[in-house]
Amino acid sequence: MAAVQPKHFSFYSIGLSYRKADAEMRGLFSLNEEAIDALLQEAKEEGIPSLAVISTCNRTELYGFAEHPYQLIRLLCEHSQGTVEEFQKIAYIQKNDDACQHLYTVGTGLDSQILGDFEIIGQLKMAFKRSKKLNLINTYMERLLNCVIQASKRIKTETELSSGATSVSFASAQYILENYPASGPSKNILLFGTGKIGRNTCENLVKHTVNKQITLINRTKQKAEVIAGKFDLVVKDFAELEEEIANSDIIIVATGAQKPTISKQVIHTSKPLLILDLSIPKNVDDNVKELDNVTLIHLDELSKITHKTLSNRENFIPQAREIIATIHADFKLWIESRQFAPTMHALKTKLSTLKDAEIKNSRTKFDDFNHEQADVLADRIIQKIAGHFANHLRNEDESTEEAINLLNKVFKLEELSN
Repeated sequence: MAAVQPKHFSFYSIGLSYRKADAEMRGLFSLNEEAIDALLQEAKEEGIPSLAVISTCNRTELYGFAEHPYQLIRLLCEHSQGTVEEFQKIAYIQKNDDACQHLYTVGTGLDSQILGDFEIIGQLKMAFKRSKKLNLINTYMERLLNCVIQASKRIKTETELSSGATSVSFASAQYILENYPASGPSKNILLFGTGKIGRNTCENLVKHTVNKQITLINRTKQKAEVIAGKFDLVVKDFAELEEEIANSDIIIVATGAQKPTISKQVIHTSKPLLILDLSIPKNVDDNVKELDNVTLIHLDELSKITHKTLSNRENFIPQAREIIATIHADFKLWIESRQFAPTMHALKTKLSTLKDAEIKNSRTKFDDFNHEQADVLADRIIQKIAGHFANHLRNEDESTEEAINLLNKVFKLEELSN
């Protein structure tokens, strides 16, 4: 049985997030679908044994095995607009158990910009699924993700970490509610972009605000029509964007474009206009701030505004971490079992060889020698001896690796693999 971790490779998580990288810098390192596919393909060609990539509005991260983290950093920089120098200023690198812990905190919403946001676990599932199709997920990473999913489910059901608002899309609806109360006049809302964030935002607007004058525009009109049909909303052509901006009181921008799609040049209205930019990279040019009637809020600001209303969630962080610790302890036990499984197999083989030799020798030495009884008795003894050694490997204070090396030396197990 092969070792769970490739020889000379370590498990790393490398990347950047909202914690140290602002929206502009996150935009430089963001990866679209094509870039992720190209990155994974190159990693496979270079012999990276296991790798998954996520790129969201709040973070871009690579989880995988490498001989050195620079292999992963180079892949990220080659397939994004960021440089190694910029990465070193704002990024983080975790190795082995620290990398595992980071994946837990990300996958359970503990590291989300809005604490308790569970949308990220779905994004992780999709990232691992994409890599698995390329045979780029090994047993270690698959097992680890399953543990993260298990932790996420338990935290969601056993704590109130995810109570109330759970996403930037909800936060946008909350912001509109707070600044445009139901008692006031209805506002015309334009949603530009119908990707995942756009869809979720649309749903939250319908559920939580009284504003029913919502218009959708997407470069691909058919996609907008599917969403509009679900909520009975209006769809306009992309060519009508400037006209609809002039008719709107609120614009929510949630496109996947790599460059700004809204600038002051397309705004032809003097009435107050609120623009919420939920895109990474930014899809609204900062020059709109030059217009006195425009208020621009980016998702980073939106998250800060909303986060103050979620302070109660922090009370459940210790409980969430206890759940993670319990699940991760089982994962570490599984790793250790996988690590010493080849040694235990070799030990049983060595003891069985000694058994066969002794039984063969005893046939000629003892009258009425019962071969079958001796064979059964010896096998039971071998199982008990192996069980004692297995318990030793699991419970010994010294490292499993040192204990394995001692077994190999005492029983000359390395000779079996030569």
